[in-house]
Amino acid sequence: MQTFGAMTIQSASPDELGAHVSAAGGVEKAPARAAALGAASLQLFTKQPSRWVEPKISAETAAAFKAEREIHGVRVAGAHDSYLINLSTPDPKLWRMSQRCFQGELERCCSLGLDFMVTHPGNATDGETQAGLVRNAKGVTESLEAVEGPTRVLLELTAGSGTSVGATFENLRTIIDHIPEALQHRVGVCFDTCHAFSAGYDLVGDYDGVWASFGEVLGFERLGLIHLNDSKHPFGSRKDRHETIGEGTLGVEPFRRLMLDERLRDVPKVLETPKGDDEVASDVANLDLLRSFRAL
Repeated sequence: MQTFGAMTIQSASPDELGAHVSAAGGVEKAPARAAALGAASLQLFTKQPSRWVEPKISAETAAAFKAEREIHGVRVAGAHDSYLINLSTPDPKLWRMSQRCFQGELERCCSLGLDFMVTHPGNATDGETQAGLVRNAKGVTESLEAVEGPTRVLLELTAGSGTSVGATFENLRTIIDHIPEALQHRVGVCFDTCHAFSAGYDLVGDYDGVWASFGEVLGFERLGLIHLNDSKHPFGSRKDRHETIGEGTLGVEPFRRLMLDERLRDVPKVLETPKGDDEVASDVANLDLLRSFRAL
C-alpha cells in the first residue's frame, strides 16, 4: 500500500491504470469517461490548456465531480496544467503571468480534491538552465504557500527540446531542493516514458540502469505518476511525440517490464497516447495490451 496525494492506493482490483480523459461538458463528466475505459485512474484538464483565462470551480461543480468520482469508483484523479505556463522564463512579466496561472490551476485542483497536478518545468529561454530551475522552484513555492489542499504537484520529466528544463533527474531534484523543506512533501515527480526515452534515458537497452538512477537521484518515494506513452522519434531525439503502445521506437518490451516491476506496481499510470478516430476504443486497446503483460 502507498499514499499518493489524498488517496491511499491498494494493490487490488481495479488496477492502477487509467488515461487522460476529456472534461468536455464539465469536469464532472470525466469520471464516467474513465469508467467507460474500465479505469479507476484519470487525468484531465481543469480548463482549456491554451488559454490564460482562469475559471473558478463552483461549490456545485466540485460536489458534482466528487459525487461522480465516488459513483464510478475513481480512486486516483489528477490534472495536467496549462501549456502556457513557463515558470523557468527569465521574462518577469511572463513569469508572473505563469505563476498566477499555475496558482489558479492548483486552486481548481484543490477545490476538486484532486490527488495530483502535473506540470512541465518550462523553458529557460536565456540558456541559463540553473537559473531557470531556481525560478521554477520560486513559482511552485509561492503557489504552494498560497494554496492549501490535498493536491500534490508533480514535476514532469521533459524530452529536453530547445531550451526546456527538466529533462534530467538532476534538474528535477534541483527544483525540489530549492523548495522549502516544509513544502517538499507536496511535490513529486511524473515519469513520462516517451519523454524519458527522447531525453536519453534508455528504457530499451538499459531499463534497470534508468530506474537505478531514478532511485539514486530522486528516490521512488517521489514518484507520484507514470505517463505511459510510446515514442514516434528515436532514442535521444529530444522530440516529444507520443505513439500508441508498442507501435513506436520503445516497442512493447519496456512496457512489459514496467508492468511487471513490483517497485512500480502501485504507482498510478495514465495513457496520453494518440486517440485516433475512436477515443474509447484506442484507450481500451492500449490498456488491454498493458494488462495482458501481467496475464502471461
